[in-house]
Amino acid sequence: METQTSNEYTEVISRCKELFRKKTIDYGTAWRVLRLSSITDQIFIKAQRIRSIQEKGSQKVDDPIIDEFVAIVNYCLIALIQISLADEEDLSISFEKLEPLYDQWARDTKGLLENKNHDYGEAWRDMRVSSMTDIILMKLLRVKQIEDNQGTTLVSEGIEANYQDMINYAVFCLIKLGYHG
Repeated sequence: METQTSNEYTEVISRCKELFRKKTIDYGTAWRVLRLSSITDQIFIKAQRIRSIQEKGSQKVDDPIIDEFVAIVNYCLIALIQISLADEEDLSISFEKLEPLYDQWARDTKGLLENKNHDYGEAWRDMRVSSMTDIILMKLLRVKQIEDNQGTTLVSEGIEANYQDMINYAVFCLIKLGYHG
């Protein structure tokens, strides 16, 4: 069943994917050279900038925070794609080959959102964007710790689940900021 959240989510991911497509045309897949920890740090930089602007109430660089949330979505999807392509040695991959991976991770992540949204009753709609930014930063610190532990966890979700949660929180922020319309 399509809900308002499902429709808004689909629109946000569609806009993020279009930017990913255009950047792939412009830059190719230069990101393939990055280790997973470097992608995590790229996401951290974006989230930290958002928090800094939220705390200061102003910014000196004119890039809107919406763009940073879009970057978080796309870098998390890049990380998940990079995991999927761990055995692929070719650094140059066409958008046509990447698109099914992007779509699959986006679908899987939306499915996770729908399951959690069912259980939590869309609690995110009553959350502040600043709180969701903090949760993204917390998830990033978790991923960094898992990476520092060479992927080993005792009882925690793995890296993929944390990237998916970050995507979902970034999408929630984009919906709250009106990016879906």
